[in-house]
Amino acid sequence: MTDHVLSYMTFFPLAGMVVVLLLPGDRAGLIRWVSALFTAPPLVLAGWLYQHFDIANPGFQFVDKVPWIPAYNIQYFVGVDGISISMVLLTALLSFLCIFASWGIEKGVKGYFALFLLLETGMMGVFVALDFFLFYIYWELMLLPMYFLIGIWGGPRREYAAIKFFLYTLFGSVLMLLAILALYFASEPHTFDMTQLIAQSGKYGTATLPFWPFDRLGWGFQHVVWMALFIGFAIKIPAFPFHTWLPDAHVEAPTAVSVILAGVLLKMGTYGILRINFPMLPAATADLAYYFLGVLGTWNIIYGALCAMAQKDFKKLVAYSSVSHMGYVMLGMAAFTPQGLNGAVLQMFNHGIITGMLFLLVGVIYDRAHHRDLDGFGGLAAIMPLYTGVSALALFASMGLPGLSGFISEVLILLGAWQKYPVLTIFGASGVVLTAGYLLWAIQRVYLGAVNEKYKAMPEINGRELFTLAPLAAIVIILGVYPRAMLDLLGSSLEQLIKIVIPHL
Repeated sequence: MTDHVLSYMTFFPLAGMVVVLLLPGDRAGLIRWVSALFTAPPLVLAGWLYQHFDIANPGFQFVDKVPWIPAYNIQYFVGVDGISISMVLLTALLSFLCIFASWGIEKGVKGYFALFLLLETGMMGVFVALDFFLFYIYWELMLLPMYFLIGIWGGPRREYAAIKFFLYTLFGSVLMLLAILALYFASEPHTFDMTQLIAQSGKYGTATLPFWPFDRLGWGFQHVVWMALFIGFAIKIPAFPFHTWLPDAHVEAPTAVSVILAGVLLKMGTYGILRINFPMLPAATADLAYYFLGVLGTWNIIYGALCAMAQKDFKKLVAYSSVSHMGYVMLGMAAFTPQGLNGAVLQMFNHGIITGMLFLLVGVIYDRAHHRDLDGFGGLAAIMPLYTGVSALALFASMGLPGLSGFISEVLILLGAWQKYPVLTIFGASGVVLTAGYLLWAIQRVYLGAVNEKYKAMPEINGRELFTLAPLAAIVIILGVYPRAMLDLLGSSLEQLIKIVIPHL
């Protein structure tokens, strides 16, 4: 089992998709339960991974490696280290919960759940792939199901949002493919093996390329490849100015798809930079990270918070808050300090949990009121006290309240960034105040004040909805008081990553 556990986790949902497609289309209840059944094993195996992961080992564990296309040195090669295991845990948990959050889907039930299961396979594959060719296949595999899930089951402007998401992501994928090919032909012998590409990182040229504009910038091979990869990953983060697809996609997507989009897909951008840009192109990372991660991440924090403050749609507010919170991840990554990198990866996990809660909570009232206008509610605390209590937990966690998980990761990022970039850290810390401003204003408009007579009979949150929220709420509290439960997984792998980059600073 140890040798193939990651393969089981990746392909169980794919097998589930095949089974769902064979079921009668009019058996909606059976399709839902079968889909849930096939997302449960990856979650159980994720718990097994957590228990058996060797926190002292900085290398890849649970490796499964077999030749695939020998003529081009392509292998089926998967494994996890401290960076990727946190994302695997997050993907397995959110995918399982989102199946139950999708219970309200009535149109094209078979197609929806089949695509959702295919999406889980793509997401899981990205985080475990250690062959660049395999990584790219999984990366592209996510694109089609997400496009259809938004474009068919989304809101009134679903086609526009789906096409915008597809074109942005496809543009980034083309740049990534060119960078992958460049690294393949630069390696000797030619290989897509990520571990080999990392081992050969010192061979990739840094001498200035003799043509415009690279001669003016002083960029060599590493810098150009780094930038191509960065743009591909920045679109997923999303970093300014590549962020404009995100609010449209979130607003139009079904609730569960929004959860996956914010909880998992955004993390693939920062994960890709940590897994590929940093160790494979360390010299370029040292030259470019300050501008494209530190400065841009700080801008993301402030810009995203200001945009969130201007929103009247609850979903758009949460979407722009994601732009802001992912800026903290970028700032922590730019610091190359243990605190900064540990905080960044922890923030990736925490943001997935907290924002997943927020989108699920927005979906609860949308299913009842059929709108998300922040000014159209009021007084929900008196009508739905249990729902309000869970919402307050999620909103305060997003705000970074001490004792909840969001506080720990943001403080670590600011501690790590201060050692290298005190000015950027001061600006980044101001985002905490802005975040408190727009979230407290949202609480005041939706949950407090006079009861809106139109919704005085609105039913309380039900058992199925609580089932999707309770595990996330528990994690928010546990990591808020005992962050070592996640930090212990990260430490040795991030320390190894720092050792690769630091000599080039």
